[in-house]
Amino acid sequence: MSIERLAIEGGRPVRTRPLPSGKKVGKEELKEIIDVIDAGNLFRWGGTKVQQFEEEFAHLLGKKYAVASTSGTAAIHVAIGMLNPNPGDEIITAPITDIGSVIPILYQTAIPIFAEVDPETLNLDPDSVERNITPKTRAILPVHLFGNPCDMDALNDIAQRHGLTVIEDCSQAHFCTYKGKFVGTLGDIGCFSLQQSKHITTGDGGITVTDHEEFGIRGKLFADKGWRREEYGPRHYVVFGPNYRMNELTGAVACAQLRRGQDIVAARRRNGDLLTQLIQDVAHVRPQKLLDGCQHGYWLYGLIVQKNAPFTADEFSKAMQAEGLPASPHYIGKPIFLCHEAVRTQTLFGDSHFPFDHPHARKGITYDENTCPITQDVLNRLVTLPMSEFYTEEDVHDIAAGIQKVARLLRA
Repeated sequence: MSIERLAIEGGRPVRTRPLPSGKKVGKEELKEIIDVIDAGNLFRWGGTKVQQFEEEFAHLLGKKYAVASTSGTAAIHVAIGMLNPNPGDEIITAPITDIGSVIPILYQTAIPIFAEVDPETLNLDPDSVERNITPKTRAILPVHLFGNPCDMDALNDIAQRHGLTVIEDCSQAHFCTYKGKFVGTLGDIGCFSLQQSKHITTGDGGITVTDHEEFGIRGKLFADKGWRREEYGPRHYVVFGPNYRMNELTGAVACAQLRRGQDIVAARRRNGDLLTQLIQDVAHVRPQKLLDGCQHGYWLYGLIVQKNAPFTADEFSKAMQAEGLPASPHYIGKPIFLCHEAVRTQTLFGDSHFPFDHPHARKGITYDENTCPITQDVLNRLVTLPMSEFYTEEDVHDIAAGIQKVARLLRA
């Protein structure tokens, strides 16, 4: 009788062929692009596709206003521009995210404050959020990490009691739901990325939604240099803002992508939920926790190595790779404020420390190894696996078999 061995120790790997990948764009996108070329106008003003995308996206999410832009980072910057904070105001956000969640806060001269994450959901811990509220706090910016909805009831309750705005970062969470509602519709403003890796993509792009009339009007102006275009006479710029206009070619692709977006997410959800079911009894590793009444979108599949495991996240990932199954340890590696040198040192604009040294700013805000110790511990034990709408059930069963095998046999 042969003894089962890990592939990393010379055993037979679970998988000998790559997991499937697929093409995200095709003839539907091409048809929309041809319409733009035939019309001869690539600029959003005078075109139809960007406006169509904004209207259809807003309608799908049940929102009154939508502002298309050039990236997910731009979409968040539009949201911060809607809020229009004062220099030194504070916005509480997540330490496990892309730097694109943080840059817009700082460019609008506000200061990001990083609350801890829940070690099971990997999302903002509401108790930590409340502990970080000060008289300078203007908003909470939760990140629905990997497509896993945050505890929005708790965060909205905190925001309402303290008079704060909630801006949802849904860059990894298209069409994920929280108690029957799409994320991005639960707070005051929702932001989405259309970057190449996202559930629906235009290569790069973004969109921001809201029901608030003041936010909606200001956001449209902010993304277009503040120009009130409908007025005759001398140009009238009423808001200080950048140029984040989406072009018609991007809008054309967005229209086609939007039509199949929910099907893409549903396929990922089936695969991710199946994997969770298959590994629910595996020792030493746990999937990212999904709150009751929520639906995940599985931009990535998060797996947490337990503290008493006989292996590390690095060792688990290396063993999975040897089994022919991609796995990566630690995601971003460190809390995001330690990943960006200028943010960590608070030296953003020339040699100054603005906005941290603005007279309105609270003194003593620092970003260092002690800022979010729970988050660092979670990142040390985090493994991410790719998830795709192109996977078959057989593919998912192979991933589960790899996790089961490695968790059972691996010893440090």
